[in-house]
Order: sequence, then structure tokens, then C-alpha cells
Amino acid sequence: MTNKCLVANIQRYSINDGPGIRTLVILMGCNLKCVWCHNPETISGKNEIYWKTMSCVQCGLCLEHCPKDAILPPVPVEEARADGSTYHKIDRELCDDCMECVEACIYDALVPAGKLMTIDEVLDEVERDEPFYKNSGGGMTVGGGEPTMHPDFLMELLKQGKERKLHICLDTNCASSWKIYEKTLPYVDMYLVDMKNMDSNMHKKGTAAGNEKILENIKKLSAAGARIRIRVPVLYDFNDNDENFEKMAKFLKDLPNPVDCVDLLPFHNWCQDKYKWLGLDWPLEEEESMDKMEVEDFYKIIDSHGIPCTIGG
Repeated sequence: MTNKCLVANIQRYSINDGPGIRTLVILMGCNLKCVWCHNPETISGKNEIYWKTMSCVQCGLCLEHCPKDAILPPVPVEEARADGSTYHKIDRELCDDCMECVEACIYDALVPAGKLMTIDEVLDEVERDEPFYKNSGGGMTVGGGEPTMHPDFLMELLKQGKERKLHICLDTNCASSWKIYEKTLPYVDMYLVDMKNMDSNMHKKGTAAGNEKILENIKKLSAAGARIRIRVPVLYDFNDNDENFEKMAKFLKDLPNPVDCVDLLPFHNWCQDKYKWLGLDWPLEEEESMDKMEVEDFYKIIDSHGIPCTIGG
């Protein structure tokens, strides 16, 4: 039994990740590679290191302590922080994430992207917000990354969360084995399921995987009587067309049981710092955030099929 897992964040007072006020537990590791991913630190499943440029004073302490020669020599602070700078503190090809540099840094410029936590540590942290749950009908949402990448840890977390009488949402891309989802059914009060594109080829282009397993798992969850809330990230030149949403509405309407709601999530570009901290290029860095008005036609399509819908969740 795996009793520890890398947790990227435990986000308090979340109001867009299920009903009521919730605490969002973000597990690291994902089985998709979405071009627009807003949590790049969760994709690989390993504990990477953020280099926070604006906190770094280029003191050189990390260079002295790195056993792999993976730290670049200091440069003038202004040069490192300048717009368009190509300087990055860590040579990621040499770095083995030993965290020696993190321990050496006294300015919190080098910090781990995640923390290895036990189930008790996670749930004790979650329960600190219990008064908010009781007053708002909220609870714990487990997301990622993709939480089903850690099936043993996830199942124990769900079981113990239920023993503590928590309302539980599972935020998932539904791209894992049905055997995993089937086991979660007794413990999950609501599934928050991503749907990205109804065309499998386009889905693969944007996520590195087709959508067949995802659609099949949604059907099976519905047939099992699970409460499902669909979440759709809307992106330019990927799924922002009427045909996609007509197909989506028809698919959802034909499910054995109706979904609770569809949340349309217009693209935003607020995650650029994370990519820079990880030394990664983000192909959508120059993409403008999408205005809510730009998805109103898709809202009308979903709504016209009698399916509850929101813009923004």
C-alpha cells in the first residue's frame, strides 16, 4: 500500500471545484499532456524545483551546494530578471532534484514544486477548514495532475475521507482504467470530469491521447448513477466551434442519467510564471485570455439541449 504521495498544493477556500467552499488537494503526475496545462509542475510526477527569478539575489549559495554541477554561475540580478532573458538558474538535464540547492537557498528563490505527504497529513490539513464545509455544503476535492495516477493512495484517501464524513469530489480527466473509477464509486459524491474535444484526432493533437476511453468512462459513470459535472476548457483553434459543442450536447443528452451541469472555462494565460520557474517554454504564452462573451454561443448550444450550463464554473 502506498501511504505517501507528492502533493503540489492544498488549496483552501476554493469555490470553483465542486459545491460550496472546498479544499482542493492537487496530486502530482498526469497521463495527458495538454498543451494549455495550467499546472505544468504536476505533469511529470516527480518533485521538480521552481526557480523564482524575482526572489533570487544571485548569491551563489546554491552553486556551492549542488553535487551535480547543475547550477549556473550567478549573473547580475538585473540581467536575470530582464524581460526576454534566456538565463535560467538550473540546468535541468543535469539536475536530479536532490534538493540540495533548495536547502541552501536562504531567500526562498529555489523551492520544491511538491511535498511528499501521508494520507493523515493531507486529511488533517483538509479538516482545518471543516467549519467552512458545514456552512456551505463544501468538502474536499481531489485533483491534479490526474489523481487516478496514484490508485492505491487515492483509494485510501477517499476511504479515510469518508470515515471523516467529508463530502468528496474527484476532479479527473477520465483517461484512466475503468477498474480504478469503479472502485471509487462508493466514496465519491461528485465527479468533475474534463471534456476537451469530441473529435478524437483533435483531442490527441491537444492532449497526446484520443478521447475514446474518456467518453466510455463517462458513459459507465453515468450508468452507475454517479453525479457528474462536466468541465470544458475552451481554447482558440482547438474546440471553439459550434460543431464540437453540438456533438458534446448530444453525447451528454444520450447518457443513461443526466449530468449536473456543464461548466465552460474560457482560456486564460495566468500560469506563465510557473513555466518560467520550471525553465519551460509554453507554446501559448502569447495567446490572449478569452473573454466570457466569446463562449456565449457555446453556452446557448448546451442550454438549448436542456443541460444546465455555466460560464466560468
